[in-house]
Amino acid sequence: MKNRLVRVKELMKRELGDLIGRELTFPQLVTIQDVDLTPDLKHAHVYVSVLGGGEQAANAVLSTLHEHRKDLQYKLSRRVIIKFTPQLHFKLDVAVERGSRVIDILSNLDIPEDEPGEHPEDPDKEI
Repeated sequence: MKNRLVRVKELMKRELGDLIGRELTFPQLVTIQDVDLTPDLKHAHVYVSVLGGGEQAANAVLSTLHEHRKDLQYKLSRRVIIKFTPQLHFKLDVAVERGSRVIDILSNLDIPEDEPGEHPEDPDKEI
């Protein structure tokens, strides 16, 4: 990715996070995880993470964001001055939930502890 795209992407991510935090209120924690821009800067796929509330709450957050899309685009165009303000497409990012699920599974595994001297490659083992 080119340097300019990376800078615009990070700027949009920061400004959208701030706008959503100021303009909209949600009962769950809503964060902007990533913004994926097309090379012509006309479309931006915004990946949103919703913590708490489950799938139904996440769908409600996405519908609220889609309802306020035009207003958010307008306010974003006032904060980020570029030739074209990208059209926002909100998508749910489930990577955080998937990662926490993997951590829960790993923490619930019952792995027995090895006793010292059991392994033949153990340097402390006497011959």
